[in-house]
Amino acid sequence: MSQRSVLMDENDVRRALMRISHQIVEKNKGIENVRLVGIRRRGVPLAAQIRKNIAEIENADIACGELDIQFYRDDLTHAAPSPVLHKAELPFEVTDKVIVLVDDVLYTGRTARAAIEAIFALGRPRAIQLAILVDRGHRDLPIRADFVGKNVPTARNERISVMVPEFDGCTAVELCSD
Repeated sequence: MSQRSVLMDENDVRRALMRISHQIVEKNKGIENVRLVGIRRRGVPLAAQIRKNIAEIENADIACGELDIQFYRDDLTHAAPSPVLHKAELPFEVTDKVIVLVDDVLYTGRTARAAIEAIFALGRPRAIQLAILVDRGHRDLPIRADFVGKNVPTARNERISVMVPEFDGCTAVELCSD
């Protein structure tokens, strides 16, 4: 039987995203050349919230896009014998910009690697930074987040479930174990 425990409630998530928003502004000394990119699915609403937070902090809008990395995954051949790569599209140029990738959970690093590859397919950014709500460890690749809402050491048989209103009707982070 599966067990679930709440790691972050709505207020915890809100505070973590506000802290990440402040850190993005501070690290980049403003937002002039910064662009947010939410990784589909749950990274998109998290990026939207960070965008809203930064607008309040800086009293200025920051460009925000979304990225579907499905066709950049290195494990796609397990799903299809002849994967087709599609070019990612964002509503802004990435060349010479600081791209902040936003996702819900950092685990093996494969999603982040695929997102980086998708960004480089669009141009050469000045820098790519990674903002993650939950870092659960267990990397397969040498990837680390620049901005982390919460570090949660987990066992491989555990799962982190990030819930956002757009998909789940509520905001929370749960640890699920079998």
